[in-house]
Amino acid sequence: MGRSVNVAVVGATGAVGVEMLKTLEKRQFPVANVKVLASSRSAGKEITFKGTTLKVEELTQNSFRGVEIALFSAGASRSREFAAAAVKAGAVVVDNSSAFRMDPNVPLVVPEVNPEDVKWHKGIIANPNCTTIIMLVALKPLYDISPIRRIIVSTYQSASGAGAKGMDELEKQTADVLAGKPAVPCFFPHPYAFNLFSHNTAIQPNGYNEEEMKMVNETRKILHDDRIRVCPTCVRVPILRSHSESITIEQDRKVSVDEALQALAKAPGVKIVDDRANNLFPMPVLSNDQYDVLVGRIRDDLSFDRGLSIFVCGDQLLKGAALNAVQIAELLI
Repeated sequence: MGRSVNVAVVGATGAVGVEMLKTLEKRQFPVANVKVLASSRSAGKEITFKGTTLKVEELTQNSFRGVEIALFSAGASRSREFAAAAVKAGAVVVDNSSAFRMDPNVPLVVPEVNPEDVKWHKGIIANPNCTTIIMLVALKPLYDISPIRRIIVSTYQSASGAGAKGMDELEKQTADVLAGKPAVPCFFPHPYAFNLFSHNTAIQPNGYNEEEMKMVNETRKILHDDRIRVCPTCVRVPILRSHSESITIEQDRKVSVDEALQALAKAPGVKIVDDRANNLFPMPVLSNDQYDVLVGRIRDDLSFDRGLSIFVCGDQLLKGAALNAVQIAELLI
């Protein structure tokens, strides 16, 4: 894969940071040295990487001396505060937050979709939103057959998208409800166990929430196509770590189900799960801990002529976050 490089993981104790380290190890990324960085609260904690115990260091402006690739997953405010220091020290930042995604000077990259955009980075490369990544891995092979003009997508988003605290809340509330106690919201605004609710981001003046507008704007940027119309509905469901999405597309020309299946079967990062006889299609339990995006329910859309509908699942912590970041790092070397 190339020479060994010095890597820093920022937010190393968070749900995504933990998966970044696991993914670096599992994919045998050529790490020379790795720094694990987090807030002062986590400084001193120990993390195991490749059989070695690493001490978590407090993230400061001086943390990046000698670092060549810095994987950030500590939230947008931390990224805005510390990414410039990493770049100044000579590192390339792969940022998992929303801080730089829509900056015209920052590539927004899904390696299976637009790997060539890595080439024009100026020190920072942005990881897209998890829902956008999972959707576009499945849609790019179809887009390449015939440009997509319209996307209608409903998401079924897991607790992991809100980090370890979101997952903890779902587990605690589930146990409470099963024990006959009420589900008391602490982290989320509504009861989460045995419930679902509109994604917990702020509603914009147009009636869409922030998560939904990320899907609209990021899709256009990644595909370099401002003509695509996207209508998303993002919903939080009581699932621990995999996002699911129901997607209907309208293309320039009618693409048959067989043509779509052939394209998806050859696509990188896609695994087809489409067993009609046994009613077996993508499910979170199948996509947990998997690198591929599962695609199934591939069928003609009955409501318009050039329509196709699919259902997809992807591990939010992996392809939706940590894996995508590590794949970007692999492109860099």
